Amino acid sequence: MPKAIGNPIKKDKAFFENEDNMKNLLRILNAKAEQIKLGGGKDAIEKHHKRGKLTARERIQKLIDPGSEFLEIGLFAAYGMYEEYGGAPSAGVVVGIGKIHGRDVVIVANDATVKAGAWFPITCKKNLRAQEIAMENRIPIVYLVDSAGVFLPLQSEIFPDKEHFGRIFRNNAIMSSMGIPQIAAIMGPCVAGGAYLPIMSDEALIVEGTGSVFLAGPHLVKAAIGEEIDIETLGGATVHSEISGVTDYKCKNDEEAIETIRSIISKLGETPKANFNRIEPRPPKYEPYEIYGIIPKDITRPYDMYEVLARIVDDSEIDEYKAGYGKTLICAYARIDGWAVGIVANQRSIVKTKLGEMQVGGVIYSDSADKAARFIMNCNQKRIPLVFFQDVTGFMVGKRAEWGGIIKDGAKMVNAVANSTVPKFTFIIGNSFGAGNYAMCGKAYDPRFIFAWPTAQIAVMGGKQASETLLSIKLSQMEKEGKIITKEEQEKLLKEIQERYEREMEPLFAAARLWVDGIIDPVETRKIISRGIEIANNNPYIPKFNVGVIQT
Repeated sequence: MPKAIGNPIKKDKAFFENEDNMKNLLRILNAKAEQIKLGGGKDAIEKHHKRGKLTARERIQKLIDPGSEFLEIGLFAAYGMYEEYGGAPSAGVVVGIGKIHGRDVVIVANDATVKAGAWFPITCKKNLRAQEIAMENRIPIVYLVDSAGVFLPLQSEIFPDKEHFGRIFRNNAIMSSMGIPQIAAIMGPCVAGGAYLPIMSDEALIVEGTGSVFLAGPHLVKAAIGEEIDIETLGGATVHSEISGVTDYKCKNDEEAIETIRSIISKLGETPKANFNRIEPRPPKYEPYEIYGIIPKDITRPYDMYEVLARIVDDSEIDEYKAGYGKTLICAYARIDGWAVGIVANQRSIVKTKLGEMQVGGVIYSDSADKAARFIMNCNQKRIPLVFFQDVTGFMVGKRAEWGGIIKDGAKMVNAVANSTVPKFTFIIGNSFGAGNYAMCGKAYDPRFIFAWPTAQIAVMGGKQASETLLSIKLSQMEKEGKIITKEEQEKLLKEIQERYEREMEPLFAAARLWVDGIIDPVETRKIISRGIEIANNNPYIPKFNVGVIQT
């Protein structure tokens, strides 16, 4: 029988302090997001418009169905990076999933207001992430191309390696063989190796007057063979639509190109679905906004994860698996917006075992790892998508834990997560430290989507422990060199180490490097899970679940 979870929240001083903290974090993030959405800035946008071009975000809004939402991926990509080159807001490319004639489509739009749409290393990573989403979920992808090509000062970090620029074209070919539709619109420059991206797509459009595509531009042509030629004559819309046959459609402007893409997608055939279980949605019994007051301002403090889940799951009900065993992990079947899900969530309250042992919240013990591994296997047997809520400080340490086989039980859980074939979705609520990140389906374990809350902290260990460890190493090195520093100097050095380490733990640091797909308002979690499963439902091909050799 389903178990009702959650209680009316006492709105005391601590609640309001927590709520104020979350709202302030969101206010700061939203302000940064609005600035990032301006790309190269208002002046650059105005120049863009004067050329008769829409911006990347304007193109996307016209492309997706009216009134529908765009699930953006990597908004904060490159945040705080490449500052010596003037920065690269959102890595100079807008990526996400939108609805076109009711169909889920990945959209990749170069932002030419940012360094003429040039590709930085993180731009390449973001484009590869877009293709990964299209492949994992078997959904079409649209490229709105407007790019000057590789950012040459950083070419060594983007050109030759496996996950560099060439992987994009390799993926074009692989996706074509998988039957994933790819449509590209050349709406601006498309130069050198980048010219292969639209032309390796199934169909390519080009916009008159602004679109151009060639392996070498006029300057390089003159340098290489001495030929003098202008852009339009070399690789403009008329040349490639009527002479070379490189492109398939010639469009008068951005608007016509967008309408042509919409028309093409409207005619795509229907594809099979995974048919994940869904019934009529029912809202939680408790107000989702109360999550703001539940998550502590000081993320080291305990809180009850059941109260968080009660504000996300349908009817605030779960079918809890092994409720009395391994209590530092909550494993439960539930529904979110009608979709059946399996939930694995770190319990942050201190719990007591049946034998009277106290267990620290947020820590994975042998019993909780054992329980989670079995539950994950069950969800794979039943074709139920998994949702992970991370607030984990790691696995239990010490003699008792080691003698009890914590490594063996942890390995069992990691094995189950790694080999899981049903769609996985991860939300980092608070701490995400060490091997706990891995066991709770961190980025390395292929979640279909992974998002962080503003309170997230991602690192190999907590800031205090890491800073003190780093200070000890530094002092040992100095002693070997015959240097002795005062206590005051040690404290100053510790503070510097702590500040740097804590900056690197922040969710913005992770989002800038695409360790997470974005930082979200906790209230949006339920909607994003539902949208994620809807997207994943497009891929009916779920491989057979096989854990191989598992520790017992």
